[in-house]
Amino acid sequence: MNKQQPNNKLHDLTAPPDLKKSNGTGPISHRHPIYQDYRPPCNQKCPAGENIQGWLDKVYKKEFEEAWQLLIEDNPMPAIHGRVCYHPCETSCNRENVDNAVSIHQVERHLGDLAIKHNWKPRIKNRKSHKKVLVVGAGPSGISAAYHLCRLGHDVEVRDAGPIAGGMLHFGIPAYRLPRDVLAQEVKRIEDMGVKFTLDHMVKNLREEKEQGDFDAVFVAIGAHVSKKINIPAREAGRIMDAVSYLHDVGEGKQLNLGRRVAVYGGGNTAMDAARTAKRMGAKDTMIIYRRDMKSMPALPFEAEEAMEEGVKINWLRTIKEIDVDKITVEKMKLDESNKPVPTGEFETLEADSLILALGQNIDSKLLTSFPEIEFEQDGAVKVNEQMMTAATGIFAGGDMVPSERTVTIATGHGKKAARYIHAFLSSQVYKPPVKTPVVDFKSLHLWYHTDAEVSEQPMISIEKRTQSFDEVLGGLSDEEAIYEASRCYSCGNCFECDGCYGACPEDAIIKLGEGKFYTIDYSKCTGCNACVLQCPTAAIHMVDDESI
Repeated sequence: MNKQQPNNKLHDLTAPPDLKKSNGTGPISHRHPIYQDYRPPCNQKCPAGENIQGWLDKVYKKEFEEAWQLLIEDNPMPAIHGRVCYHPCETSCNRENVDNAVSIHQVERHLGDLAIKHNWKPRIKNRKSHKKVLVVGAGPSGISAAYHLCRLGHDVEVRDAGPIAGGMLHFGIPAYRLPRDVLAQEVKRIEDMGVKFTLDHMVKNLREEKEQGDFDAVFVAIGAHVSKKINIPAREAGRIMDAVSYLHDVGEGKQLNLGRRVAVYGGGNTAMDAARTAKRMGAKDTMIIYRRDMKSMPALPFEAEEAMEEGVKINWLRTIKEIDVDKITVEKMKLDESNKPVPTGEFETLEADSLILALGQNIDSKLLTSFPEIEFEQDGAVKVNEQMMTAATGIFAGGDMVPSERTVTIATGHGKKAARYIHAFLSSQVYKPPVKTPVVDFKSLHLWYHTDAEVSEQPMISIEKRTQSFDEVLGGLSDEEAIYEASRCYSCGNCFECDGCYGACPEDAIIKLGEGKFYTIDYSKCTGCNACVLQCPTAAIHMVDDESI
């Protein structure tokens, strides 16, 4: 069977000479079919806007480098995202309704790793614009914006206060999830494209830096690095630190004396990373204290499951009331009718030599005060318009700085989106996002060719070895496994020339145009019987009113 061949253009139609005339073979319908590819849900849910179905198709055809080139048109760091993205594309995959979603992140990681291994280079065709753009922040959003602006022909400089590019990719995500050599290689590729990285450089006055550098536009994406504070009564506190600083110090290779027993307060992914890192730093007993239950935690379930597999104990429905040296008094909570935690008046004592607070992060926006017209939300997030521009002309912002969910892939998507608008700003144009077609849901598919094909199992090092080092926990796929996983894609919304419509039409109104050219319809024969639509497995044929043809 032919595999998916996404085609985002309308197929050519044979214009009907007169839809009201019958060829004598059946009743005349006021509705007729057209070929039009719709969006698959994976593409629609990807925060980076990847054409997932498109590059999966090329993987299936063993065109690995072409698949990678298509992927990096939207996302410059597939080896990173294949490891750290929480893959909402898979959550929305229609195959999830049958067996298991296509393991998109594993195939993406495989392409990213192949690019590093074979030193593939992005193909860039745009001419130099001689416009200069300053990007403040070398995290995922800043790197993404710099990459896309460079592809669009602009001169880009990234300035960051840290000693290493990557931001929270380096200082917030432990090496067992994101090996440092993978991050370095992805950044180096972008640097080799011509993006300049200036590190150990804290931008304090944005207006001054813009004017002195003669930059035509600025994109600010410094991320959320300031830990939220909480007041906990303490008679005599033991060692207390915030998770961001803690993970940052670990990322710099500092040796921290946490003691034998470590407690982490919080229920997000950062809390899980802090606890798992503590185990690798030598803590014998590591626990998490969280005020809600597992269903309500912000961390993804697999994060908590992997932490528990490694011996991290999670104390659900607990909140810290007091600290006294190595004693932590917690109050038991219960969930009310609205699923909110409420106190029970019952207390217990836990023992810990160190306490790590993982309660979320805020942004530090002092560098923007040189532009007093820039406005902020109540939580400190920067206000931007639909073009991601602040109230100051030519000053754009994205990533964790603006109101949004805070994930690596969302930040990367912000960088791409901002680059499009910055390019339009520099070109004195207006960028208009392409019109999106409807998303195909599972009920729209007619999967007459379905066969069971279980998802590929991602290799993983043993639990015993995990906590002994910062070696990467999850392994990658082979070429053959990646091809198999790509073959599981249903090609939702896009024709792949299965001939279902051709064989189903009782009037011979479907005309094959040749391999790769798809089909057209002879409307002088078509009676609008709907047979072709019902035989289309991918929902790439749709019935419309005659006036729409």
